[in-house]
Amino acid sequence: MSVTPISSPKLDTLWFTRCAGNGRGGVPTATGIASQLGWLAEEFSGIRVRALQDDDADEFRHNHYDHELPNLIREGGNLFAIPAKAQGAKTRLIGLTWIEEGQFILVRPDSDIKTPLDLKGKRLSLPAFNPKDITENKRGRSISRYMSLQGYKGALNSVGLSLDDIRLVETGGEGTGGNDERSGFFVGAQALLNGELDGLYVKGGSAVDKARELGLVVGIDLDQLSERRFRVNNGTPRPITVHEDLLENHFDVVVRFLAQTLRAAEWAKTNLDGVYDALQKETGASREGLEGAYRNGFHLSLAPDLSAERVDLFRQQKDFLLTYGVLDRDFDYDAWIDYRPLEAAQKLVAEWEVEAAAEKKVANR
Repeated sequence: MSVTPISSPKLDTLWFTRCAGNGRGGVPTATGIASQLGWLAEEFSGIRVRALQDDDADEFRHNHYDHELPNLIREGGNLFAIPAKAQGAKTRLIGLTWIEEGQFILVRPDSDIKTPLDLKGKRLSLPAFNPKDITENKRGRSISRYMSLQGYKGALNSVGLSLDDIRLVETGGEGTGGNDERSGFFVGAQALLNGELDGLYVKGGSAVDKARELGLVVGIDLDQLSERRFRVNNGTPRPITVHEDLLENHFDVVVRFLAQTLRAAEWAKTNLDGVYDALQKETGASREGLEGAYRNGFHLSLAPDLSAERVDLFRQQKDFLLTYGVLDRDFDYDAWIDYRPLEAAQKLVAEWEVEAAAEKKVANR
């Protein structure tokens, strides 16, 4: 397969990051699958390819949140990518994925909450705000709080209700509202079990496992809501962002990276078991938990795109974060998007497919 030569100045190390969770959460991503298949290392032989989740990358891991590492490509939750941009990070948005990731409102087994209408007047858990988000100017870290708020809002809006129709009860304390599926979302679990709350929001495979351990059940499955706009949250859509320096100086590297994610997404369509195997390594969740959170053909749509629908849904998320005080300031959303790398990657993959078909034809003669 022919590829464009690596541009200069010389690039020694290419960093990437995705929401892998190191066994404490995480989601399916084409980036993670391409890495596990060895395709990223193969594509960039001669360049050291490293992940911020690597065991020896502690000193760089904070860049998953602030995106200040110039040679970094990030596929991760938008509750870090959008605030980072608002706080001045030199990033460009080059792709969006949409993966239904198991969003639920959990209740006690004896609860009368079965539909979004049943939420009216109920007491729902809102994980505590982390004050360090203000002092350290990293608003996205109170991720379970904002995801919960958005999850309730989506469910309520789907039946014409609003956040004014429920009672939000702050749960946990400083430092408890992180992004771990098995802790941050569950700070109100004991209060729920004790009858002091009526429900709490969770997402993902590890959360399914935790809910089972606690004896909680699904009252509302947000993935079943009628329209995608009611399921917009931290990972829906999930952005792929890149530092402007990498895009300007090594455009072809960015294109080739995206091409490998497109390949991985295509591979996933016919390898569901392999996708679940990769997810278990990424998340630490059980197979049962993963199957409960990732369903309904999720593996068929891992490829990034910049369709008008996804761009509009992502704008909705940006506006939500601005409205509810997650962002320090607004920014030019449309100018943030760079369509060129993904368009070039799609063309490159098409060229690879033509070459592969030609090689197969020759081999079969």
